[in-house]
Amino acid sequence: MSGHNRWSSIKRHKGAIDSKRGKLFTKIIKEITVSARLGGGDAGGNPRLRHAIDEAKAANMPGENVTRAIKKGTGELEGVSYEEITYEGVGPAGTLFLIEALTDNRNRTNPELRKVFERHNGQLSSPGAAAWAFDEKGLVFLDKEHATEEKLFEAAVGAGAENVEDLGERWMVSTDKLSLEPVRAAIAAAGMKIASFELGQLPKIKKTVEGRDAEVLINLVEALEDHDDVQKVFTDFELSEAELQRMSQ
Repeated sequence: MSGHNRWSSIKRHKGAIDSKRGKLFTKIIKEITVSARLGGGDAGGNPRLRHAIDEAKAANMPGENVTRAIKKGTGELEGVSYEEITYEGVGPAGTLFLIEALTDNRNRTNPELRKVFERHNGQLSSPGAAAWAFDEKGLVFLDKEHATEEKLFEAAVGAGAENVEDLGERWMVSTDKLSLEPVRAAIAAAGMKIASFELGQLPKIKKTVEGRDAEVLINLVEALEDHDDVQKVFTDFELSEAELQRMSQ
């Protein structure tokens, strides 16, 4: 459920990321459950829960699934207790990874993610190995058909946004984490349809990769995202223009 760069937008269009609906539902249900446990079951007073519910609606998840997940989070129904863990890793060409996970058994998740990295010429690292290379930001995504750059820039920056980036088929607006809600509200008030919004990790410096490294890294991202306990994957690599052209064909 990452996708903060141009290559992920292409892969998503081809159906390679989050293509398994059942897995996507499982990840969203986990997020709803944890959000309700931490901030209560009222979406009006719990921004994290409201965002998770928005994701559920976008995925066409049945309403009863959402209600049941909230009740499990608040304790009204018996449910599994999930632990939030951020894993850090290093991939080919010195690329860095942050992985946000929700697990009911870290003794299972840790070695499984370690194997995923090892199969793709990388390694799961100790805390601090990758976090230094990222900044937590508020992120708002819009499909280009719903917003022009000029109108989006005016509304977003006027409300405190830091940048508007072209991701190919989408715009990404970045803010400091405290400005996410006012920026989101300003964009919506300007009549532009928002595809999604979240708190995420953006790399301070992007590493450009191509060729075999690019292929292995994309496979690593997809393998991580396919893991049941992984919610989001953030990386600091970007594909070269030549590689983007090759993928787009």
